[in-house]
Amino acid sequence: MDASLAGFSLGFSLILAIGSQNAFVLRQGLCREHVFWVCFVCALSDALLILAGVSGFAVMIRQLPWLGAAMRYGGAAFLIWYGARSFLAALHSSAVLDPSNAEPRPLLATLGVCLAFTWLNPHVYLDTVMLIGSVSTQFHGREMQFATGAMTASFLFFFALGYGAALLRQVFARPRAWQVLEVVIGVTMLAIAAKLLLG
Repeated sequence: MDASLAGFSLGFSLILAIGSQNAFVLRQGLCREHVFWVCFVCALSDALLILAGVSGFAVMIRQLPWLGAAMRYGGAAFLIWYGARSFLAALHSSAVLDPSNAEPRPLLATLGVCLAFTWLNPHVYLDTVMLIGSVSTQFHGREMQFATGAMTASFLFFFALGYGAALLRQVFARPRAWQVLEVVIGVTMLAIAAKLLLG
């Protein structure tokens, strides 16, 4: 069970970071447009990338034993950078989410944008394939449990974000809400980096 919980915790912490994809899902939820399909496509894409990362790393680590340590420290460095970026964003950001600017899009066009946000974003490969893949090697023989936990986190997060957006309509109209969220993200990323380095 701890492999599943570890996968869930890491997956949820990584996906919590506000980026173009999450902002897009949040905006679709606020506008109540194609919410189910947007959430499903994002979560399924994450699941496929996580599966590729965990499957590939299980094989590669057996062939190249040094790769696990290299990816572990590389992942920690990436998380430290990501956390620092979140703290900087909290200091300097004055962004608000204003769904009234968005024009309605047909389903296929919306899904096209959604896929672009997902598959053309280099961070998604670092998070899912590289980082989750490398951490999964610490759970020898239980990599798929770890992956299942991370995939579950993606599905829960995207559907909660998409359908829960209506509850956040007033909250994210204020810049302070984004700043608080960025601080939470920064702390989470640094905590995961410390676990990787000390674990």
